[in-house]
Amino acid sequence: MISNRPCVYLAAPLFSDGERASNRDIARRLSGAADVFVPQDDGLLLVDLVEQGMQIEEAKRRIFQADVAAITRCDVLVIVMDGRSIDEGASFELGYAYASGKVCVGLKTDVRSLLPIGDNPMIECAVRRIFRQVEDLAEWLSGVAWKPS
Repeated sequence: MISNRPCVYLAAPLFSDGERASNRDIARRLSGAADVFVPQDDGLLLVDLVEQGMQIEEAKRRIFQADVAAITRCDVLVIVMDGRSIDEGASFELGYAYASGKVCVGLKTDVRSLLPIGDNPMIECAVRRIFRQVEDLAEWLSGVAWKPS
């Protein structure tokens, strides 16, 4: 069955219990408007692959390939921009999605920024829009505004 809902890739830090819980909450709140790919749940995790006996370098390569493939399949990339600086993995994912012609938007519920004038221009200029609340992002995803021009 083919969905007419957007497929969203959630680019966010996922290394602590709090980050993973926040990502799941964002995905749950967006799920009424989009199919959401959350790498920590729908992809591969380094710690899990290594615990299963995979060599570290092979595990890194498999994660990279799986996440790049997931970004390629998505319609929209949402980067979580909370914190003083943006997660480096999420930053790469944003750059890859942007260069691939994907619709990219930010979610920033945190007032902190790296620079006194905002976030890194390489992040800010890669996103079409920065949402301050998940509900506003969900509403936007429900409309036609996210579709590529």
